[in-house]
Amino acid sequence: MNDTIVAVSTALGVGAISIVRLSGEDAISIVNKMFKEKDLTKVKSHTISYGHIYDNDEIIDEVLVSVMKSPKTFTTQDVVEINCHGGIIATNKTLELCLKNGARLAEPGEFTKRAFLNGRIDLVESEAVMDIIESKSEEAHQLGISGLKGNISALIENFRTNLKNLLSSIEVNIDYPEYYDIEVVTIEKLKQELAKMQQDLKELIDLSVSSSHIKNGIKTVIVGKPNVGKSSILNRLLEEEKAIVTDIAGTTRDIVEGEIYLDGLLLNMIDTAGIRNTNDLVEKLGVTKSFQMINEADLVIVVLNSSEPLTKEDEEILEKTKSKPRIIVLNKSDLPKKLVLKNLDNVIETTTLNTKGIEPLKAKIKELFNLEKIKSKDYTYLSNTRQITLAKKAYQNLLDAQKSLLENNPIDMIEIDLKECFDNLGEIIGITYSDEVIDNLFANFCVGK
Repeated sequence: MNDTIVAVSTALGVGAISIVRLSGEDAISIVNKMFKEKDLTKVKSHTISYGHIYDNDEIIDEVLVSVMKSPKTFTTQDVVEINCHGGIIATNKTLELCLKNGARLAEPGEFTKRAFLNGRIDLVESEAVMDIIESKSEEAHQLGISGLKGNISALIENFRTNLKNLLSSIEVNIDYPEYYDIEVVTIEKLKQELAKMQQDLKELIDLSVSSSHIKNGIKTVIVGKPNVGKSSILNRLLEEEKAIVTDIAGTTRDIVEGEIYLDGLLLNMIDTAGIRNTNDLVEKLGVTKSFQMINEADLVIVVLNSSEPLTKEDEEILEKTKSKPRIIVLNKSDLPKKLVLKNLDNVIETTTLNTKGIEPLKAKIKELFNLEKIKSKDYTYLSNTRQITLAKKAYQNLLDAQKSLLENNPIDMIEIDLKECFDNLGEIIGITYSDEVIDNLFANFCVGK
């Protein structure tokens, strides 16, 4: 933490500029050895100086050098950014000179890691940095911005403050067991507060699970027997002829993939081989792969031909997908209807003869994944599996506390569950953490960030 790190913080390649960033107590003096026009150790903080980077007497590049002194920097350490021309040679030579003069090459995400360890940002804000970098839609970008602004952290801290107040009430009860009225007040307060916290935390978890699909996309698998219109539906959704469409059953023998954005929701679309009994070796492999993709999917679109009665293949597909989030599409609704389904959820009718025929499917997808509800809120959600898993643990702690309360267990037993809840919420924002978790988290960052 006390050494000085350096990395190229822009994509390496030909461009307008590239930035070589340093952070650490020797950052300014290291760059000063390479910059001869001005003494950087004497310039004011948060200023930019024009000059050249030298290797002895050889000019490497014409640059602008930004000097930002501790503690008002991203890492809270002295930070220097060398703005070079965007050529590979000049950038690499500048980086090599920094290493030669005493800096160490930064590990992936080490600048952000130092910002976290030095208390500049918490763990949620650290993860939000990467969310912004990786965002592929406006909604995903807004989720990252919300995390970086501290909205999520403030929400978690509010939960922890309420828990802290409850724990204080319990401590009073434990310290003064002879006062019955204190116990009555404490128990009543616990009942009310636990119910409210459970409701709020459950809503946060549910919406966060849905919002994670905005960030990561939904792996959407289209399945059905041959010739029901799977490939036509994929093409309509993608608005291009991605999959080959013919009247010949078994045309699609392998996976066909594509991506679409549905009001900001990324769908990773996968069209599979038609599921049926076949002696064709290649087609049989495709059918096996189709069943495999069902198990890996976030959403399964089961396509049935509404113009013919239900077949054994249809029944098998419905059985294989019943435990998955799914939409049952009765396709070819422009033809006389011969298929009737009873007691099944999320059943819609479509036709691929025109673009409007696919709209019911789009609407159902948005409904299933709470897209309208998410977009009507302020994007204050947990953004990844780590955060959601810890929130679920905290929620279970609240359920355990409520169960103990209803069973009239000693109040200090309830305190144990609430303390665990308090710690799990604290782990979300990084108040408590393990070195292994931190190392794994920042290892996913790009070098220079």
